Amino acid sequence: MGGVVGGSPGLAVSARDFGLKGPRGWAFRDITVEAEPGSLIAVAGPSGSGRTCLLLALTGRMKPTAGSASVGGLDLPKRMAALRRVSALAHVTGVTDLEPALTVGEHLRERALLQRRFTSLRALLRPRGERAAETRRDIEAALTAAGLDVESLPKGARTAVRDLERTEALRLSLALALIGRPRLLGVDDTDLKLSAAERAEIWDQLRSLTHRGITVVAVCSEAPEDAVVVRTDTGKTGKADNTGKAETSADGDGNGNGNGNANDKADANDNAPTAATEAATETEARTGTTGADTHPTPEADEAEKEAADALAETGHS
Repeated sequence: MGGVVGGSPGLAVSARDFGLKGPRGWAFRDITVEAEPGSLIAVAGPSGSGRTCLLLALTGRMKPTAGSASVGGLDLPKRMAALRRVSALAHVTGVTDLEPALTVGEHLRERALLQRRFTSLRALLRPRGERAAETRRDIEAALTAAGLDVESLPKGARTAVRDLERTEALRLSLALALIGRPRLLGVDDTDLKLSAAERAEIWDQLRSLTHRGITVVAVCSEAPEDAVVVRTDTGKTGKADNTGKAETSADGDGNGNGNGNANDKADANDNAPTAATEAATETEARTGTTGADTHPTPEADEAEKEAADALAETGHS
C-alpha cells in the first residue's frame, strides 16, 4: 500500500505568496512555505481565517488566484487534477462526512468497493482471490496506520458512526482516506473539541504517518512544536514555539492579511465547488468517473462482492 506500508514517498510542498481571492475578498493570501516529503505541516489560525480553503488548495481541490505553488513537482493550478489523484482528504466537513446511520464496516466496505472498482484493467484481470487478499491487506493496513482498533468498538465493525467517540470517528475518516494510498493527506479540524490528551494522541498518529513517508497537512488551532507551521492569519511560516504559534517568518508580511473574518469560506465559494460538488469531484478524481455513472455494472457487482468478502475475512464485516 503505497505511502502506508511502503511505496511512493510523500510529496514536497512549496508555495510562495500563495493566495485565493473571491468576489468578497481574500480567503487566504501571502502564504509562503517549504516542506520536504514526509513533513507534518500544520495550518494554524483562528476559525474563519481561511485554513480549510488553504488545505483544499494545497490538495488540488480549490483553485488559487495568486502566487505560485508546487506539490510533488505538480504546479498549481495547472496540475490540480494530477494532484487529486495522489492526495486524499479526511475529516473535512461537507466533503468527507461520515454517514451517522452506517456502521464502521459499511464505511470500510464502501471505500474498498470504490477503490477496487476503479482500479486498472490489468489489476482486474488478476484472479479474484488475489484481488480480495489485496483489499483485505489494504483495509488492515489503513486501520493500523489510522490507529483504529475495530475490535475495541462497542459492537465491533457493526458499531454505527453515531455511536463513535470523536477521536474514533476521526480515526475512521483517516483510515478511509488511507485506503486510497495517498502520498499527501489533508486533515481538517484536527484538534476541534478535543482534550489536551486527545490532541496529543491524534498528533502522534499523524506524526506516525509521516514516518511512513506520507506528507500530512493538518488544519488546527494549536500546532505541535515539531510541525512546519503555516498561519493563515499572518501568512507566517516556520516551526512552532511552545504556544503552537509560528516563531519565524519566511516572506510573510506578518501584518495580518485581512483574511481573518468568518466570511472567508463564503468568499471562496464563487471560486470553488460547493461542498456537494466537491464531494462528487473527490470521488470522480479518485475513481475516474462522472456523476452520470450511477448504474451498476457486472464489474461493479463483482467488485462489491470481493470487497465484502475481503472485509469478512478480516473479521470486520
